[in-house]
Amino acid sequence: MNILVVEDEKRISDFIKKGLEMENYTVERAFDGEEALKLAMANQYDAMIMDVMIPKINGIEVTKKIRQMDVGTPIIMLTARDADRDQVEGFEAGADHYVIKPFLFSELIARIEALVRRKASSS
Repeated sequence: MNILVVEDEKRISDFIKKGLEMENYTVERAFDGEEALKLAMANQYDAMIMDVMIPKINGIEVTKKIRQMDVGTPIIMLTARDADRDQVEGFEAGADHYVIKPFLFSELIARIEALVRRKASSS
């Protein structure tokens, strides 16, 4: 399974990448919104993990642009922004799940697997 991780904090990105690879996922990373958009348009992913507060183009705008281009890849927002309005904004942008930092890695894996299962059964 191929996952795009969009996270500008290298330590967190490294942690997520290492954990996903231990679960046998293939991981590509973007560290800003422009890079995320380029990768999302050029490659096929089974899921994307999207931070909200990233440089150049924030994760909400990246998600909106991805959805406007009719890319149906499941997107999990992974962010420290925990207000109700932030979560609503994420879902309105097109996110499928919203996970608040700090997070349990096992929960992130479970959410990825649930989204991929749901997408596979609807195809």
